[in-house]
Amino acid sequence: MTALPPHSPAILPAQPFDALLDLPDDTRVHTLSNGVRLLVIHQPGAPGVSVSVFLRSGGQHEPARWGGISHVIEHMAFKGSATRNCQQINLDAERLGAEVNAHTDRDHTAYQMRGLAAHTLPLLRMLADLVLHPTFPQEELDRERQVILHELTDVEDDAYAVAWRLFDQAAYGRHPFARPVIGSRSSIEKLTRQDLLDHLQQRCSGSNLIVAVAGPLPAEALLAEVEAGFGHLAAGAPNQVEPARWIGGVRIKRHGGSSQSQVVLGWPIARLDQLQPADAVAAAVLGEGMSSPMLDELRERRGLAYHINVVAEQQELGGQFVVEGATSPEQLPEFLEGSLALLRRHADRVEAIDLERARHQLLVRSLHDRERPMRRLEEAAVDLFVLGRLRGNRERLEALQSVDREAVRSRIETLLLQPPALAITGRAPAGTREHFAGLLKRFELPLDPVSPPSS
Repeated sequence: MTALPPHSPAILPAQPFDALLDLPDDTRVHTLSNGVRLLVIHQPGAPGVSVSVFLRSGGQHEPARWGGISHVIEHMAFKGSATRNCQQINLDAERLGAEVNAHTDRDHTAYQMRGLAAHTLPLLRMLADLVLHPTFPQEELDRERQVILHELTDVEDDAYAVAWRLFDQAAYGRHPFARPVIGSRSSIEKLTRQDLLDHLQQRCSGSNLIVAVAGPLPAEALLAEVEAGFGHLAAGAPNQVEPARWIGGVRIKRHGGSSQSQVVLGWPIARLDQLQPADAVAAAVLGEGMSSPMLDELRERRGLAYHINVVAEQQELGGQFVVEGATSPEQLPEFLEGSLALLRRHADRVEAIDLERARHQLLVRSLHDRERPMRRLEEAAVDLFVLGRLRGNRERLEALQSVDREAVRSRIETLLLQPPALAITGRAPAGTREHFAGLLKRFELPLDPVSPPSS
């Protein structure tokens, strides 16, 4: 038999980016006099429409005593407005066949509807009613509080979710960026109807609100409706929080019912406003796809885990480069050693074929995202909140294309100069903390967490 070459030749053209740089930027922004922005992805001929309202108010904007209040407001927005009760709100959307959803993140809350293009204006009116005129009926709050507490129980029972919560605490200490978006049991139980009204009044203003539409109607056909629904808001000032300061450290917590070790290991990287594309490329080099070094070596060759993921998450207040996975307690020391060894290796050298794979994978992912209107709207809204502008297709692709092997190697080397944050839940063998400290010393990586600033 003829031996196969160590790597297959590239299937894609040498410069696949070039043919995509001229894809049209079909996104436009119009700003009302009070600061409300109308974000439109114009899709002529599309039979459907995606409509969203993004409010720059999330977990990072909450005082500690009101932890989780943005998430509670998101739930309660559907429980009654000045003109409709809970049942009418649900029926009005479902009569039109609309799909309704909402979610709360660290940096924003999103309210979304997807339906027929012919119903674009009614959907906009419904969202304006939900977001701007909720009444938070007391009896509905009493019921929904129990629903949210059940949701919190689900999170607390999930070793993976608990590991991420511990990781954030290890990384950022008591900064609001580290608090769980869902809040705590005690804060949820204490929140009152007046607290919800006060927080919404403080945070909901024109400069903190984006109305977003992806569909066949041009912006000019939407402006009058947006002005009618949102133009009365006071402009206010942007909701902003000081960036989080990385601390680092180790958190280990036994989690009953889990027979595995859930691992979240990470380092600080650039924030979103620092526009560092090499971080995302580095994550893809190490852990995107089954042929990536993390999955090929730790899973395929050594059988240390079923699930391994590497992600570079860049948000407004901080960035995280994370290796996360699940392994057996017996294999946990080897999993940690293997992860650090691969990072150390790539801080010294990045192979050309790994860069080619990573860049093509990110390119394909960006093309898939163009086919997901809700995702595109949210990504553009976050750009407007954080950067104050949109990043066009050409800018994104040229930034990705500019990342070379040295840039990736240098970024990995730089992040390893900071002390890591490590969280482990489920089961962990005795001495795991000491073993990890020994691994850091062996690979000449920082050990001690950064001392938090004195208050």
